[in-house]
Amino acid sequence: MSPIKILIVDDHQMIRDGIKAFLSGVTAIEVVSEANSAAEAICKLSQHPEIDVVLMDISLGDGEDGISVTKKIMGQYKGICILAMSMHDEEVHIINMLKAGATGYILKDQGMLDLIEAIKTVSIGENYFSKAVSKTLMNQFMRRKKAAPSHKSLLLAMLTKREIEILKLIAEECTNLEIADKLFISHRTVDTHRSNMILKLNVKNTAGLVRYALSRHLIDL
Repeated sequence: MSPIKILIVDDHQMIRDGIKAFLSGVTAIEVVSEANSAAEAICKLSQHPEIDVVLMDISLGDGEDGISVTKKIMGQYKGICILAMSMHDEEVHIINMLKAGATGYILKDQGMLDLIEAIKTVSIGENYFSKAVSKTLMNQFMRRKKAAPSHKSLLLAMLTKREIEILKLIAEECTNLEIADKLFISHRTVDTHRSNMILKLNVKNTAGLVRYALSRHLIDL
C-alpha cells in the first residue's frame, strides 16, 4: 500500500521541521511538500496532485487564514482531505474550519502519535477531533439543543460535505452501489460514511438516520 502523501502548511519553520522529522520515520506517511503561506500552499498543490492530506495551520501570517485557504482548496481539489492544526479550541474556529471543508481538527499541544492517528483517520474519509475539540462541539450541541428545537447548523458542521451528499442519496432510497456509482467512490467508502453518520446523529440504523435527517430538514438544503 502506498503511503499517505501530505502537505504541511504552517508559517513556523520550527513546527514544519518538527513534523517532518517525526514523520520521516513513519512508513505509512510521506511528507511530499511544505508551505509557509496561503499562496504557497495553493502553488504546492498544483505542483503535487498526488497529495492526499493537507495539514493546515489556521493562523497563517500572510494576511490569509487557514479557513479561507481551506475553502479555496476544497473548491479546486475535491479528493483532498484537510486536517486543521491549531492552538485554538474555541468554538468559532472549529465550526468555521469544519464548514470550510476540513474533516479533522487537532490541537498543536497534542503528541505526534495523535497526529499520526489523525492523518490516517482523515485519509480514509473519516472525521478526527481531538478530545478538547470534541468536548467543545458537544457542549455547543447541548447548549443549542436546550436553547432551541433546531440545531441544524451545528449538525451540518459536524458532517462532511461528502456525508451530506450521501445522506441526500440515502433519503432518496439509493443503494450503496448506486451511491458509489453516482459519487465515483467504492461501496465500502459509502458504508464507512453511513456508519459514521449513524454514530454522529446517535441513531440505531439507516431508517433512523433518514427519519432524523428529514425531521430536522438536514437534507432540505
